Amino acid sequence: MSKKRPDFIENDEQERPSKSQLKREMHALQELGETLIAMKPAELARFPLSDDMLRAIEETSRIRSHEGRRRHMQYVGKLIRKEDLVAIQAVFDSVDQEQQQRDHSFHRLEKWRDRLIEEDDSAIDAFIADYPDTDRQTLRQLIRNSRRERDQAKPPTSARKLFKFLRESAAM
Repeated sequence: MSKKRPDFIENDEQERPSKSQLKREMHALQELGETLIAMKPAELARFPLSDDMLRAIEETSRIRSHEGRRRHMQYVGKLIRKEDLVAIQAVFDSVDQEQQQRDHSFHRLEKWRDRLIEEDDSAIDAFIADYPDTDRQTLRQLIRNSRRERDQAKPPTSARKLFKFLRESAAM
């Protein structure tokens, strides 16, 4: 004769996550804590963290023993469970988006630099049209020096200076 379990017990077991799943989630929260701890204070200020969490992050730098740090990271993981994870993820997403925008802008300026070195004065005029506050004389001098270095197979010192000048002209 087999024992039949009531339906509400079976449903309760199906809805609860497994012990392994709970461990994975705790490790993920501890890794999030490690990421937050590794940040500089200015970066950390952007995150909506409680005072307890900020104190725990600050306290981490004083812990020297391996075992003490491991236990403290478990504590940080416990504190993170009480934080607004959606808001924290939103800040991470905005930081990633800002980084992508900066990367895109840098790539665009690198293309401008290469175009200015390779092409004639029409490229200079196009750049000045996009960035009218640029000092034309300095730009021409840096381009001439970059072309000379390229032709003589020297290190691209002037090309770096040109890129820096372009970055300043684009106000990045």
